[in-house]
Amino acid sequence: MNPRTVAFLALRYIFLYSRNAVRFVELIFWPGLDLLVWGFLTVFLQRNTTGDFPQFISFLIGAMIFWDVLFRAQQGVAISFLEDVWTRNLLNIFIAPVRVSEYLAATFVVGILRILVTVSILSVLAMLLYSFDILHFRWALLPFFGNLLFFGWSLGMISMALILRWGQAAESLAWAVPFLIQPISAVFYPVDVLPVWLQPIARLLPSTHVFEGMRAVLKTGTFEWKYMAAACGLNLVFLVAAGTYFGWMLARVKKRGLLTKVATQ
Repeated sequence: MNPRTVAFLALRYIFLYSRNAVRFVELIFWPGLDLLVWGFLTVFLQRNTTGDFPQFISFLIGAMIFWDVLFRAQQGVAISFLEDVWTRNLLNIFIAPVRVSEYLAATFVVGILRILVTVSILSVLAMLLYSFDILHFRWALLPFFGNLLFFGWSLGMISMALILRWGQAAESLAWAVPFLIQPISAVFYPVDVLPVWLQPIARLLPSTHVFEGMRAVLKTGTFEWKYMAAACGLNLVFLVAAGTYFGWMLARVKKRGLLTKVATQ
């Protein structure tokens, strides 16, 4: 893998944001809107509920910020791929001496940058509006973020593979794939809320263990290593499987001569 190639590819995607203000606003508008909705909902519930409720505010706001880490990581990969499709640049990428690993690494870098921008803004808003300090997690913050980042990359590669297979008609999957697993990822509620038959499936997702670990930190102040170990192990499986699937699908599309169709639709 050539770091210069990765840097130049990533720089191209960064230029798309710097030259189009609408793309940059998108990084702030939707996450900020979600934070306002969930935040004001929890404030309303707090005012109309007796008992010790502040902890639930932390659960919901923390979950919303952490979910956006996963979503933005997936979007960084999938949307970068779609940018090349929309601008008819996909063929140029794969005709050039660019390895698949270099192309993926560049989209990963874009995903990290998107997360840094979004999470920074959400953290400030959460502190100002709801007195929620994300630094409450201290050193546990990086393992949580890292696992959600890796899982987002896996979902991004799966999204790209599906778009390669079905063409631009399936480009909505770039947004749909993360939300397909959200209900069983225990983002806003514990796993035991799910039906019994669905709980084993939920525990096969790295994100489930991250959000369970997040709630454990907020509730007890202790870091549960069992959740982090499960998330890391599952992430390794997902990354290998997703990368293999994308590589296989790309080779299959090239062999059948369908890459031109995907890139020029």
